[in-house]
Amino acid sequence: MSQQSTLPSSKARLAVSPLSWANDVLEDLGADISLDTCLNDAAANGYAGVELGRKFPREASVLKPLLDKNGLALASGWHSGQLAEKSVGEEMISVAAHAELLKAMGCSVLVYGEVAMMTPGSPLDAPMSHRLLMPEADRAGYSARLTEFGKRLFDTYGLRLAYHHHLMMVAETFEEISAIIGEAGPDAGLLLDTGHAAAAGFDYAELIERFGDRIVHIHLKDVRKAIRAEVQSKDLSFNEGVRNGMFTIPGDGVIDFDPVVRFVKDTGYAGWLVVEAEQDPAVAAPKECTARAFEFVQSKFRD
Repeated sequence: MSQQSTLPSSKARLAVSPLSWANDVLEDLGADISLDTCLNDAAANGYAGVELGRKFPREASVLKPLLDKNGLALASGWHSGQLAEKSVGEEMISVAAHAELLKAMGCSVLVYGEVAMMTPGSPLDAPMSHRLLMPEADRAGYSARLTEFGKRLFDTYGLRLAYHHHLMMVAETFEEISAIIGEAGPDAGLLLDTGHAAAAGFDYAELIERFGDRIVHIHLKDVRKAIRAEVQSKDLSFNEGVRNGMFTIPGDGVIDFDPVVRFVKDTGYAGWLVVEAEQDPAVAAPKECTARAFEFVQSKFRD
């Protein structure tokens, strides 16, 4: 049973993403690993929670007993949003079932990833240079819709919007994130992802400095510099990068996690930090890797 509710010297809690056991997009990665194995491993390694994954039931009456049995909370779950092209009203309809589940599970944030304006077909299989860019003239309207959506999401479900900057999406670079979140109101919260920042070519500490008061959810992943460089030089796809091991557990790559630890301690951040390795479980054994990540993050907070 997981007994780890807070990290040392902080109010934050540490969760783990099920992506280490089963990838949400590349369904062959972890196809043979059961949800029970994922939850048992997460609890045994000391994590206080998990995020949703593709093998999770979407009924609170089924999911809650599964998590309770392992002493785990649900930290949040990804919503594929389309506010780059749709209205707030349409998005509220689209998000309803997901938001109801998160609310019923006691979550406080909803992870929002923008999937509109992506390369047609299989966007994460396209070369990364094929990423579609949002015209600068469209950003203000988009930010306004994000703000209104965030407000309605909180008013209706009590969930904070956690906007996920992400490779291959409309907010990948520091400039894009700054323009979109900077124009949006405080109802549009930010998800800080250490790995997506580094892979996009900027220091995540810049986001802490500019938008620290907007950060409502944190993903901790590391990047292998040589593999990221190969993805760039060969213009590979995001999915090829994942398969090749571009991302890894905290402490196994080139990212300095001291700034995020200082942010959590200094600000009294009381949300979730989520270890999210996004690796092939046949190459990186999930239980062993997430156990090492847990110890690494704990040690950072003990320092």
